[in-house]
Order: sequence, then structure tokens, then C-alpha cells
Amino acid sequence: MNANVTVHIQESDFDIAREMAALTTGRVDVGAVVSFTGICRGREDGAAIAALTLEHYPGMAEAEIARHADTAMSRWPLSGIRVVHRVGRIAPGENIVLVLTASQHRQAAFEAAEFMMDYLKANAPFWKRVEGADGANWIEARDHDDAAAARWTKS
Repeated sequence: MNANVTVHIQESDFDIAREMAALTTGRVDVGAVVSFTGICRGREDGAAIAALTLEHYPGMAEAEIARHADTAMSRWPLSGIRVVHRVGRIAPGENIVLVLTASQHRQAAFEAAEFMMDYLKANAPFWKRVEGADGANWIEARDHDDAAAARWTKS
């Protein structure tokens, strides 16, 4: 894993300002940081939900996300990437994921953040279950997430 890539998977919430400081403090090679925070919605496919539960294989998920972040580091002129992804039971309004990408210039940071989120949404090794009025249901992969991730594939 690249020394400028950090991946954390945790049950507890994260502090965006603390994560940003960890990425940028003491760095003079950073001119732009793009952040994306995914938040648990209160509705899924039009129905109210009580919570989203995310499961993963510890160790494997971190390694796969880090591998993809390393790809981003080699594809764009980045100073660093931080990914914090929660697992466990997450209530509507709570944070799910944070992606921070740092670069000397904004375009690379924006593109890399989008690349990372498209990967996380379509291919990261997480299993999602939604609790609603009709019980708990596993969420299947969605075609639009796969299409978004596919646009980054080099031909």
C-alpha cells in the first residue's frame, strides 16, 4: 500500500475535520482537497427505513479499498487519499463513508474522489441490508452503480 493512502473501516462515526487534518497537516504539496461524505438516507426505493447494516470481511475489505486507492494514486497526481468506511448498524442521518483526495490541483482531486466513490458503490466488498417496515432485506448491486464504475475502465 502506498504510504500516502489510509483506509479505516470502523463501527464508530468519524470526525471529518480530524481526518482532513491528518491528511494535510504539515503538507505544502497540497493545493486542493476534495471530500465526499455519504450519509444514510431515511428512504430506500421510496420506502422508509429504520437502519442500514453493512458487513465486511475484516482485512480483505481494507486491502481491496487500499488497492483501488493505489490505482488512483498512480492514475492522478495525488498527494494522498483517506477513506473511512463504517460498518455495523447505521441509522438514517448518520455518516457511512468519507473519501478525501488531496492534490496540488483541484481537477485531479475531484476526479480521484469520484473514481473512488464509484468503486466503493459498485465493487467494494461490503454487504448491505436495509431494515424497513417489511423486515430486513439485502440490497443487490445496481446497474447504474456498475455503469458509473465502468466509465473509469481503460480500454
